[in-house]
Amino acid sequence: MSLFNAASGGTGGNVRFVFAILAFAAAAVMIGFGIAQRTVFLEPDRVALSSSIETDVPFIVVEPSALEAYPGKQTLTASGSELVFLAYGRTSDVVAWIGDDEYATIGYDAETGELVTTDSSELGTEGEEPGDAAEETSSPTARPAPTATPAPEPADEADTDAATELEVDPAANPAGSDLWLDEISGERSVTTTIDVPEDIAVLIASDGTNPAPSTVALTWPLDNATPWAGPLLAGGGVLFLVGFALVISGFVHHRRSRGPRRNQGPRGKLPSGPKPQALRRSQMGGRRSIGRAKRVALLPVLVIPVLAFTACSSDYWPSFEQPPATTAPATTAPPLASEEPVATDEPDDEAEPEAEVLVPAVTVPQMERIMKSVAATAADADAALDAGAAADRFTGPALEARKANYAIRTSLPDQAGPVPVPATTPTLILPQQVAGWPTTGRTVLVVAKATDDDTVAPTALFLQQMDPRDNYKVVYAMALAPDADVPEVAPASIGAPLISPEFKGLVMQPDQVGAAYADVLINGEKSEYASMFQSEDDLLQQQLGVAGQQVTRDELKATSPTADIAFSNTVGEGPTIALATNDSGALVTADILQTEKVTPNDGGTIGFQEGAPGAALSGFTGKSAKGVQRVIGVQLVFYVPAVGSEEKIRVLGWSESLVGASEVP
Repeated sequence: MSLFNAASGGTGGNVRFVFAILAFAAAAVMIGFGIAQRTVFLEPDRVALSSSIETDVPFIVVEPSALEAYPGKQTLTASGSELVFLAYGRTSDVVAWIGDDEYATIGYDAETGELVTTDSSELGTEGEEPGDAAEETSSPTARPAPTATPAPEPADEADTDAATELEVDPAANPAGSDLWLDEISGERSVTTTIDVPEDIAVLIASDGTNPAPSTVALTWPLDNATPWAGPLLAGGGVLFLVGFALVISGFVHHRRSRGPRRNQGPRGKLPSGPKPQALRRSQMGGRRSIGRAKRVALLPVLVIPVLAFTACSSDYWPSFEQPPATTAPATTAPPLASEEPVATDEPDDEAEPEAEVLVPAVTVPQMERIMKSVAATAADADAALDAGAAADRFTGPALEARKANYAIRTSLPDQAGPVPVPATTPTLILPQQVAGWPTTGRTVLVVAKATDDDTVAPTALFLQQMDPRDNYKVVYAMALAPDADVPEVAPASIGAPLISPEFKGLVMQPDQVGAAYADVLINGEKSEYASMFQSEDDLLQQQLGVAGQQVTRDELKATSPTADIAFSNTVGEGPTIALATNDSGALVTADILQTEKVTPNDGGTIGFQEGAPGAALSGFTGKSAKGVQRVIGVQLVFYVPAVGSEEKIRVLGWSESLVGASEVP
């Protein structure tokens, strides 16, 4: 029985060693494959494409097909000119800004996997296929270089170089345009990383006159994650620990199986003990085995943490998360130079026209950047009383009000300034919905607060961009009325339709609102339009209406008893802007000019009071038998309800300023 037990114990230890060897082998294979996936089998982490432009065109457009050739963020590098300018925006905006100028496009050929460059001069004329036009042209037509006027016999070589140097056209420089979502510039080479949504193109240029950079490179990050590397390394580490545990267990079991037993040999003389020399060898061998055991025990302590740290990256493990869906708005754009017309089987007369996709004229970040520029220009012009600088960002009634204010403050520095443009983040942005470039330009309503003080009225600005190469300019600048009940409007990501001035779906046509309210200010309740306007809490009627005019008459009688005053209102030349609200109504602008004419009634003379704004603006300081007059410009925004509504038209905001003063003609 004892012989059987001894054999069984030895077999159990050997089995543990066999399984330990198998565990070590499997661990080595798994760890080896895991390391190989992150080394020799690892795919590149990015893909790169490049293109060279051989023509001297001033602009290069990187099409959406090139930017979207691979998923992920695009790293774009442009080089090959002294000055490098990059901007990105909607494809339609980029093409509209370029206009008739020559440019090259960079697209992507999915079949060859390469970038394709096309010059705009390769487009065929009407009725010709682009390919046929390209075959007839032996080489791409470069933009003709501007020629300089020859100098009369330059004295030296330096003068010759100066005479032939290209003159840069500021109007052709794309830098600073309000159309761009963002822009960047540098010398010789520019690299930027962007993540553009659908139908966004990149414009590359130098200064708009000299040739654009000649080399463009695009790179995208690739997903080179190895989701099985982590499980292989971790599994190998676990098997290694299992094998190590089996080895320890085998040694323990082996030592136990060699423990003391009852002597089963023949009775007689006991065997002699080991000699001292053999005993020393046995003790020394035991120490060596203990040292080896310690080194073996340290091996997993060192290996396992290394495997744990190397496999902690998310690239080492499979991911079960779904990628977030894109929320980028879809946009439409006219075809670029490299896009060929698509043939259809149906005749043109039977094909249904595609519905135009309307998008907001600007994005929120884009408009916030524009407003920072407008606020900075307004602040500088207001401080310097520079009407020329103000014209860069103001037009129409808003510019006329500032010009007059600057003229008055030149003589009367203590006079109040014009309606300020807050440099704060707008609280409301309502862009017009557009499809391409309408003939009326693009319009945006912006409301901003200068301070958090509720007693300070927010500023409402109507801005228009009339041409792709023009920037947005403030047409109307006014303060909202106290407790103005502004109707709900669409979010900035959707925008509002621009309503025609002749639209009959409102209680009053937008182009008639200004004249009707001007009549109400003059005639009050006797006006035929008085019942259509909300007069309750209308502070403007109290100031410039019948009640306010009577106050002015009483003040004039107190100071000049022999003078009479007459009031008249006309509609100014400011545009009628109507943006739709969510309840089918509209926000409508108007420009009214109220003239105050003072004439003597006793055959005498009369003039402006000394130090009055009228005298400062007109420069007329004498007396006149014909009288003097002042013109007050009133910028207004109304809420006009839809047809069938029981609401009345109400004033939401206004600004009044002296815009004219002179002797009565």
